[in-house]
Amino acid sequence: MKKYKIGYTQGTFDMFHIGHLNLLHQASELCDCLIVGVNTDQLVNEYKHKQPVVNERARAAIVGELRCVDRVVLCDTLNKTDAWQRLHFDAVFIGSDWKGNERWQQTERDLKPLGAEVVYLQHTDGVSSSLLREKESKKIID
Repeated sequence: MKKYKIGYTQGTFDMFHIGHLNLLHQASELCDCLIVGVNTDQLVNEYKHKQPVVNERARAAIVGELRCVDRVVLCDTLNKTDAWQRLHFDAVFIGSDWKGNERWQQTERDLKPLGAEVVYLQHTDGVSSSLLREKESKKIID
């Protein structure tokens, strides 16, 4: 029996890479059902101030094809309490690189009365969509 019944994680998942895959595999090992929120293009524009390379529908389709993912939803908010209201998860999974971040500490406080935990999973160092994008732009310039 796994520790959580319903687990949730959320991200942009742009330029899908091994760090994304590692996080999703780790999360799925801890719950019976893993729901993955894929941030909408509009949300990414609002908080990252950039357009994703891969559009939201394609990103959701890619994530949805993974064996470790049970359900994909498009998300237009970063607020995990709002997500909990719709999905009623027991745990939200995030990379360990966010541990100690004020936003995530607040998320822990917000979810605790709802019976949901924030679980920090091992971050894959040295890989991110931003780094991939930066490497690609250097190739173009060189």
